[in-house]
Amino acid sequence: MSERQSLLHSFKNAWQGILHAARKERNFKIHIFFAIFAAAICIILPVDTIYRFMVMYAIFFVLCTELINTAVEAVVDLHCGQTFSPLAKIAKDCCAGAVLLASIQAIFVAVIVAKHIFSIL
Repeated sequence: MSERQSLLHSFKNAWQGILHAARKERNFKIHIFFAIFAAAICIILPVDTIYRFMVMYAIFFVLCTELINTAVEAVVDLHCGQTFSPLAKIAKDCCAGAVLLASIQAIFVAVIVAKHIFSIL
């Protein structure tokens, strides 16, 4: 396989992971809904470029942490199956915590952007 084909294959695999999460993971679907809503607000309303960047960064950060969370959960479930493991719980809880922190950060960004929007309307 050539380097170009290998790169294209890597992109294909990456999209398959994103599509899997979008189809199967409830929380990823929720994040996608809010991402579309936030992006639409930034397009429809007069939002400065820096605020648009903040929103896009927050969206991608939340989606990335959710994908990492999904991957870790899959690997832990593959390894542990139905057997309880305290270490597996720690891994899953830490990833869920990362998604929670990213989501809280996105809410802070939303508040900052909303204040900006209301100040110029």
